[in-house]
Amino acid sequence: MSNPGIRIGCAGWAIASRQAALFGEGDNTLARYATRFSVAEINSTFHRSHRADTYVRWAATVPRTFRFSVKLPKAITHEARLVRSGAAIATFAKEIAGLGAKLGGVLVQLPPSLSFDARVAGNFFRRLRGAFDVPIACEPRHASWFEPRVDALWARHDIARVRADPPKPEGAASPGDAGEWRYFRLHGTPRMYYSAYDDASLASFAHELRACAGVKHPAWCIFDNTAHSHAVENAARLQELISAR
Repeated sequence: MSNPGIRIGCAGWAIASRQAALFGEGDNTLARYATRFSVAEINSTFHRSHRADTYVRWAATVPRTFRFSVKLPKAITHEARLVRSGAAIATFAKEIAGLGAKLGGVLVQLPPSLSFDARVAGNFFRRLRGAFDVPIACEPRHASWFEPRVDALWARHDIARVRADPPKPEGAASPGDAGEWRYFRLHGTPRMYYSAYDDASLASFAHELRACAGVKHPAWCIFDNTAHSHAVENAARLQELISAR
């Protein structure tokens, strides 16, 4: 039996021809993807904006219970480096409003070179939390964000720290304790974005997800090893392992 507190999906919704049998019928790729998975991470927003009616169309394509997480633009995280980002956050919130109730959360991925600055981080997450009433996850990639002093920031703004694989820095091997959800981003190991996960690794992730998921803290697991289309097959196999429990 599946665990209702766990959602499994991919970064994007591309389906390779070899994976067609994993999905049901649909009018387009997203509709077919949604016959199997209940969540998708929209990564394209990191690189570019979309028309407001694009989000409306995506929301109309998927079932009522389907949810999207949406990645914050790199113009905010990597170029502005979180500084003076209020106007950009407001613009982004307006753009993705067309997802409506199917907006399940917002993902913030920080550049590896961005160290923790309490004032900058506090101002940024205060503005971000003011713009969104959905769960927010942050994937920091500098070791300073995993020091105990940062825990108060996550708690104050109700931000979930991502459990990432590969776990770089070392602290990324476990999700943070704050926030409304637990968010796993699996990039592929040993070669990020390219490598597939073997069954032993997927079984370990299944154990972690079961251990941390609950009614109050649902767990989302997103496969980002999309370069060779392994994300879909890994996500489908993880579904089987969760259901087999």
